[in-house]
Amino acid sequence: MARALVTWGGWDGHQPELVAGLFAGWLREAGVEVDLFDTLACFDDAARVAGYDLIVPVWTMSEIADAQALNVCAAVAAGTGLAGCHGGICDAFRANVDWQFLTGAQWVAHPGNDGVDYGVRVTSAHEVVAGLPNFVVKTEQYYLHVDPAVQVHAVCDFPVVEGPHAVNGPVAMPVVFTKGYGKGRVYYNALGHQANVIDHGVPEQMLRRGMLWAMRT
Repeated sequence: MARALVTWGGWDGHQPELVAGLFAGWLREAGVEVDLFDTLACFDDAARVAGYDLIVPVWTMSEIADAQALNVCAAVAAGTGLAGCHGGICDAFRANVDWQFLTGAQWVAHPGNDGVDYGVRVTSAHEVVAGLPNFVVKTEQYYLHVDPAVQVHAVCDFPVVEGPHAVNGPVAMPVVFTKGYGKGRVYYNALGHQANVIDHGVPEQMLRRGMLWAMRT
């Protein structure tokens, strides 16, 4: 049986406990054995971390010890999958560049903050999005600094809300992307500011698919 590590904490505004519970539930429905933690101490033992088939962090901001981050990097490089959403993976541990190199992006702004209406367009036929329709959400719109090596599968358009970024003209910003890291797979979805954004509809389908795609096979 496949095994997943789901860990949550950090800024409460992103409802990490609720989001982690969603992820754990979906994985268990798929027949995956899940260990659920509310601490980063679960990354302390390199051999134990490497024994998981999937790691799903739900941590916004916060700080991670260098050794903990490197243990996750080593596990993914050896074949463990990494998946996550919104701030829980790409606005985590801002001071740790190893983490940013692993995850493939870093949040830098959300013009308009929460409650922005915007469309998400599917842009590939990859299995994490194949057959899914374009859709509209009302939530935070993440402006990311993105690793040019990622494969983008869905985007949103900037600017929707005016700000200093608007003078640069239209930008198609990744919402869903995948990347490789050694033998491991990484999946990211920028939706998920709150649990009710991703607990239904196309966002839920994307995340369910993404976690299973990233898992070691």
